[in-house]
Amino acid sequence: MSRVRCPRCERPLTHCLCALVPRLENRTRVLLLQHPSEVGHALNTARLAALGLANAELLVGEDFSGLDLSDWDAWLLFPGESAVALADLAARPLDKLRLLVVPDGTWRKARKLLHLNPGLAALPRVALPGGLSSRYRLRKAPAEGALSTIEAVVHALDALDAPQSHTELLRPFEALIDGQIAAMGEETFLRNHGPRSSP
Repeated sequence: MSRVRCPRCERPLTHCLCALVPRLENRTRVLLLQHPSEVGHALNTARLAALGLANAELLVGEDFSGLDLSDWDAWLLFPGESAVALADLAARPLDKLRLLVVPDGTWRKARKLLHLNPGLAALPRVALPGGLSSRYRLRKAPAEGALSTIEAVVHALDALDAPQSHTELLRPFEALIDGQIAAMGEETFLRNHGPRSSP
């Protein structure tokens, strides 16, 4: 028998995160494109990001060829040889409203989304700075600087919409991680995810 879920955050009602989700005004619009395999994921941070931002939209699918982004100064948050730094993009003058397109999925699934949608792949790219580390303590990052979707969005908006801070968006994400650690027990967490050597 499946547990009853909150229709908003889609977490089990006993672990609803809605009270922790802020409502932040953001100048830069965020369009989250979620691979269908992420919908049932325990974290689903793209959904938390969309709920917490007043100017954001979450679309689920693989084919986004029907998207018309011509009215926007649209940028793809994804690394690439021609990707510009967030600070450089933030300094550019705006002639249209800016849109940040964020693929949500594993690196492999995100690349697949771009492969299936040449229009998205052709967008100018903006990349996060190097040296960032994820707060997701339950998973080893696949590469240095790999962040969850919600963390990437917070870093990007903090740069593009400065001086406004968006760190409040991470509250439900951190509560989710704390809940998972509590469920597994401190001892199991430390054994599997703690430091490898004692100080």
